[in-house]
Amino acid sequence: MTFEDAGPPAAPPPAPPKRSLRANTIIVMLGTLGSRLSGILRQLVINLFDARLTDAFNVAVTIPNLLRELLAEGALVNSFIPVYKSLDDAGRRQLAQTFSGILIAVNLLLMAAGILAAPWLVALLLPSQTNVDPVLALYMTRLVMPFLMLISLSAVAMGILNADEHFRESSFAPVAFNIASIAALLLLPDTATWLAFGWLFGGVAQLVVQLPALNRFGLLPTPSLKPHPAVARVLRQMAPFTLTAGARQFLNVWVINMLSDQRLFREGTTTGYFNAQALFTMVNGLFVVSPVLAAFPRFSQAAAEKDWTQFRALTAGTVRTTTFLAAPMSALMIALAPHAISVVNMHAPGSQEELVKFASGAGILRSWALALVPWALVTVLLRTFYARERTREAVTISAVGFVLEVGLYRLLVPPLGLIGFGLSTTVSGLLMTAALILLYRRAVGFPAREVAGHLLRVVPLAALSGGVAWVTARLLPVQPGFLLTSLPVLAVAGGAGLAAYLGGALALRMPEVAGVTRRLRR
Repeated sequence: MTFEDAGPPAAPPPAPPKRSLRANTIIVMLGTLGSRLSGILRQLVINLFDARLTDAFNVAVTIPNLLRELLAEGALVNSFIPVYKSLDDAGRRQLAQTFSGILIAVNLLLMAAGILAAPWLVALLLPSQTNVDPVLALYMTRLVMPFLMLISLSAVAMGILNADEHFRESSFAPVAFNIASIAALLLLPDTATWLAFGWLFGGVAQLVVQLPALNRFGLLPTPSLKPHPAVARVLRQMAPFTLTAGARQFLNVWVINMLSDQRLFREGTTTGYFNAQALFTMVNGLFVVSPVLAAFPRFSQAAAEKDWTQFRALTAGTVRTTTFLAAPMSALMIALAPHAISVVNMHAPGSQEELVKFASGAGILRSWALALVPWALVTVLLRTFYARERTREAVTISAVGFVLEVGLYRLLVPPLGLIGFGLSTTVSGLLMTAALILLYRRAVGFPAREVAGHLLRVVPLAALSGGVAWVTARLLPVQPGFLLTSLPVLAVAGGAGLAAYLGGALALRMPEVAGVTRRLRR
């Protein structure tokens, strides 16, 4: 079926003046902060369910999350925006119509295939000797599969808004997802069915709240299957990125299989893993992904104009911003991981399953924190390749990096336990960074001296920050495990660590600290 416009499209309203990159970064960070904090609250509510339900739920959402990474959020942002930015207004509108129509058709097929193949998919995720209920995981997998359609359409809306730098409207859509999910989980019965449906309600909300903004700016597409020549460019960009995302999701599938193996881990470990993931993605999304997301349209514009001087300056500035923010967060997570993981606990762990869930979450969060700065560099550098439509190099390095990470997991996790997760991710991130810098330098010249000088200052300052936070937390007579008792520790110890970091940055006259203080004054 083809959906066509009834007549010539109405002229869009005059575009508002574009905000500065700093203003866009602040908007995206605020939206991400709201999204991640509400996501932590959603995770806290989910943890009120029995561990048997939450372990099965976390396995069930792995499949649609895998497919959404392949076809929706990640692939769309990195492939759609550079092509979209290179077209005129009419071409952009036509591309959005065709691309949204194709995504709807593909998602309908995948949703049906996923429901039919659910038994095989769950069997692939779970080992023969599993600590997760396979029947419950199968039931919930089929229930949550329609989420793929919702998140794909939401990703189209988000990509169109981001490409035109309307970040305010798109950045707060995930907040709607979390609020709708929380409301459903609190109001509906405490069962597996409504735990899954709460996730679907969130997907509906995330899509619906973006539609008024698309309509207001004259960007709301009418889905169509009418061919458009630029679609081929988008698909060429998506194909290698899909390969990369597939490699990363293969890693996720392998991790779920390993965590569900009762010979290696106990019941509750899978939920602990996802608790740590929620906190880590909050920090990574706020301090790494948000600045990069705000800068990506500018990268694409500079690449389209072949302004490589501006491109290099933008690269250096984005690296400085992300690492300046990520380095102290990494150190604070290492120092305060048990108290950080306590924010998703409404009561202190009592049963054996709750103790396992808490300890595994704290251990995984602490180990992942090691990888935050290397992966901040990877996140920035990958976007510079996608903006230049040089996906082959980026995809090759990413795929090799994820294969290496799987190998390191197999090598390090069994003997080292939970710390093996972070060490594996850190090593692969460092090697990927080195390879990306080498290729970048050959193409347009990498600002190595500026980046290296910056890192030589922020990393020691971050270590100082983490040490101050750890000592402060040790002096406070509070045991981790409960939200209300750990929040004051995070505030006092984390505040002391951040004060030490900002004080050191001020003493070194780092330009980034001036920006932070200006924002605090506002």
